[in-house]
Amino acid sequence: MLNVPTLWTVFVVNFLALGVIWAYVTRSYPNFAAARFWMASAFVGAGGAVLALIGLSAMSPVPLLIAGAGIIAASCFAAMGIERFYDRPVSWRFMVAAGVLSLSGVALFKFGFDHMPLRMLCYTLGQSLPLLRSLDLLLSPPEGRASPGARLSGIVIIAMVATFCTRVVGNLLDYDFSAVAGGQNHAIMVLGLLFLSMTLNFGFLLMAMDRLRGEVADLALLDDLTGVANRRHLLQRLSEECARSMRSGEAFSLLVIDLDGFKTINDTHGHAAGDACLRHFTLMAQTRLRPGDMLARTGGDEFCIVLPSSSLREAAAIARRVLEVCRQDAASCSGRDIPIAISIGVAEWDRGIGEFPDRLMANADHALYAAKKNGKNDFAVYDPAPPLSPESVGTVRTFA
Repeated sequence: MLNVPTLWTVFVVNFLALGVIWAYVTRSYPNFAAARFWMASAFVGAGGAVLALIGLSAMSPVPLLIAGAGIIAASCFAAMGIERFYDRPVSWRFMVAAGVLSLSGVALFKFGFDHMPLRMLCYTLGQSLPLLRSLDLLLSPPEGRASPGARLSGIVIIAMVATFCTRVVGNLLDYDFSAVAGGQNHAIMVLGLLFLSMTLNFGFLLMAMDRLRGEVADLALLDDLTGVANRRHLLQRLSEECARSMRSGEAFSLLVIDLDGFKTINDTHGHAAGDACLRHFTLMAQTRLRPGDMLARTGGDEFCIVLPSSSLREAAAIARRVLEVCRQDAASCSGRDIPIAISIGVAEWDRGIGEFPDRLMANADHALYAAKKNGKNDFAVYDPAPPLSPESVGTVRTFA
């Protein structure tokens, strides 16, 4: 025989433990806003369970009503945590309205005229509606395929709502599942919801782990100083573009950029000033790129820009735009401002490059050296040589 007070005690301990876990996550990752809502859900749920235990012991309806408010609030906080996880605005008005209407119905059918099935229906709606509202985010997230943790959470929410509906139907069929009855029906219901609550929070933890793991993976592909892609990310992207071009035959282009006189800037103004120049250049260059273009820092003062689905002529136009914004910025420098000058090499993928991005980078480097030899602060374009003799490797056109 299941003991109802014991089960509610376990419910309290379980929710307190979950609250402590989410409190630790909140402290360790303060920018992970969803954890704060899930922590609130656990602690408010624990408080509601304590009041339910007190109400059952004293057989008083007031603590049970407040306990119901706590359990409904726990469902609302859980749903709001899901919204924040997916960077959606928290629907406070909906949650408050659902809770107030639900509790008003519970109070009406308790103190107005006592009707337990309708009271349980109102209570069930208050628990279910917030969770159902967030179900679409879990199973059909905005970024595409749902993660394993999100799918688990969605399945558990469906099971919880099904349990709530079973409780309502059971009450309508004279199987009393209410806390006041305190029979085995209620004990089984509490045990099932205890298991589902634990599993739901486990799903939330899997979602958090997946998100944090993704953020760590993203950081491994970003340059610490400038925030743009690093060399590893660049090579991955170039390999993908080469493979895509081999399949489709559609070319893409690459810009290799070097800051002119960067060593002199470091020696004259210090490395902090050099770092500021690198950050300033990335900001300027990004204003001249298109959606889908990728700027990467490959090391020191060297950068690359991947231009998907771009011909050599289109790449030259982008190079000219990046060069012009740097020239305009340098012309407006005054006082202690440090002008930034750049040289750019432009190259286009062709069948001879195949799936070897290092060949494309070598062609762009060849054009870059020609741009520097031509007097710096300009760009050069690498043209594959016509296949007239085995000694011909390519030609370079420079632009002032």
